[in-house]
Amino acid sequence: MIDPNHDLPEQDAEQPFISHLVELRSRLMRALLVILVIFLGLFYFANHLYEMISAPLTALLPEGTSMIATDVTSPFFAPFKLTLVLSLFLAMPFILHQIWGFISPGLYKHEKRLAVPLLASSIVLFYSGIAFAYFVVFPLIFGFFTSVGPENVAVMTDISSYLNFVLKIFFAFGIVFEIPIATLLLVWSGVTNVESLRGKRAYVIVGCFVLGMLLTPPDVISQTLLAFPMWLLFELGIVLAVLTNKKKPGDEELDDEFDEAVEEDEENKGA
Repeated sequence: MIDPNHDLPEQDAEQPFISHLVELRSRLMRALLVILVIFLGLFYFANHLYEMISAPLTALLPEGTSMIATDVTSPFFAPFKLTLVLSLFLAMPFILHQIWGFISPGLYKHEKRLAVPLLASSIVLFYSGIAFAYFVVFPLIFGFFTSVGPENVAVMTDISSYLNFVLKIFFAFGIVFEIPIATLLLVWSGVTNVESLRGKRAYVIVGCFVLGMLLTPPDVISQTLLAFPMWLLFELGIVLAVLTNKKKPGDEELDDEFDEAVEEDEENKGA
């Protein structure tokens, strides 16, 4: 005899998957809507925003020179692109909040307590990296490059090329400032441990200066200004890993939560 409810378990398994997809779509739409709203609010000030982002260079240009547009569409698309990227940056807290709302139901209580500070810290560190690049790195880089050229060559940078360069530096320093978060995740995931990281400190310091050499002009001052914060952020990640490991719940607590979840699932099936 054929059971008419034979396919119900498979249908029940498909329903949560479809509901997750619907929820994911709704959260993506909310994030895109927020980015669009911010973009529409900032687009009127697009030219002023570009003037602000180009201030570190224009302040150092020789007298009588200015930035130029070598493409017919550059005067429109360069500020447009800047406003769009800025809207994405400003909407990042809301975007991460939507991601958190999607994944949080599948996390344990102790994982939720750790994830919220991690998300908030990652946002702050990313913005700090951008601010560091704008206020510290840009004056050094542009001061160097505008002073080493031949005297008979006028420095007149294309606005699109400048914007591409600035965005790359922003992303690079924003990611570099996530070193403490990356260090924590490596320790928590078991890929490495605090003792191993401490033992590789000398290699990390050398790597910081090599990366500083690649991302900055070839002078000792700017390399040090990048490498030294990178090393400090690495040390901060080690300190945070030590502190959180002390407060991290033990395996017994994790097993208890897992057992409770299994018991609840069995009770639901029995009902």
